[in-house]
Amino acid sequence: MYMSMVYAFLFVFIVCLIGTAFVDALFRFLGKRGLLGNLFSNVRGGTPRGVGIIPAIILSFYLLPGYNDLVLIIAIFAFIDDIFGRRKFSFMNIEIGQFSRGIGMLLVMIVGFIHGFGLSSIIIAFLIQPLNISDMQPGSCAMVTMVMSIVTLICMMIFGSVPVKELPAVYTPLLIFVVCLAYSPLDFAGKIMLGEVGNHSFAVALGIAFYLTGGFWWTLLLTIFTVCFTAFVRRNTLKVFFRQRLRLLDPTFGDFIMDVLTGGGLGDLLRKWILKDKQYEVTNEILIALGFRRLLFNPYAIHTEGFVSNKPSNLDGGD
Repeated sequence: MYMSMVYAFLFVFIVCLIGTAFVDALFRFLGKRGLLGNLFSNVRGGTPRGVGIIPAIILSFYLLPGYNDLVLIIAIFAFIDDIFGRRKFSFMNIEIGQFSRGIGMLLVMIVGFIHGFGLSSIIIAFLIQPLNISDMQPGSCAMVTMVMSIVTLICMMIFGSVPVKELPAVYTPLLIFVVCLAYSPLDFAGKIMLGEVGNHSFAVALGIAFYLTGGFWWTLLLTIFTVCFTAFVRRNTLKVFFRQRLRLLDPTFGDFIMDVLTGGGLGDLLRKWILKDKQYEVTNEILIALGFRRLLFNPYAIHTEGFVSNKPSNLDGGD
């Protein structure tokens, strides 16, 4: 059985490696001729976006029945997000991509409940947020995905409530690792982007692996670890982002964690609805350490100089 699983993983690795290279070449060819729209970014001289459709398809086919449909659902709605980007509905002030992503997350929760994941289905859907934020720089989402798949496998072997010899337990994190490893070389090189379809699919697949480790509490614990690890991986770029875009000159690690938890388009949309045009200043040292300045930063507010720290800070983003 083990040798057959090794051959299966080798086959999956080769398919993902070749498929990623093919989609990269195809998207690059079409994108340079202006035929791909939002699926081809001008970043780094032209970068295909949404190449994560290959890992998404593979995970949708090769995850075990009862789990794979969750990845397929989020992949479909996330790819719609990739296609439409920041375009808005003509009849309401909301982005088509945000709306599609939200519908996909709701469906993941509902179908997860049907499959017996219980409250863990909510956490699995929420895991999309930190993986989406991790995909803001080359290779970071791939790094988080591969590290967390290995951490999950180790936790299964040491602490898991399911015997590690059972195929469903070990198969899922190993499959995620192999697929991401095959996809990742061009991503680490900054040549391609996962897009929402890729990082969302990896997020849901990881969430399933977390659940297989031991149910709700392991899903919650490994999700918290994923958030913290993502904040650590992105700490330098987040530091620059905070200083240049948010005018927060002395960010704490709590701010990095809060950005991973609440950053991005959906987080800003919620801030717009809740905070409207107000900006609340946070002065309590404990709340500052916990990242409440990032949590309450409202990009739609008129900011005062009081929000900016007076502490001297190096603006180059280095340590």
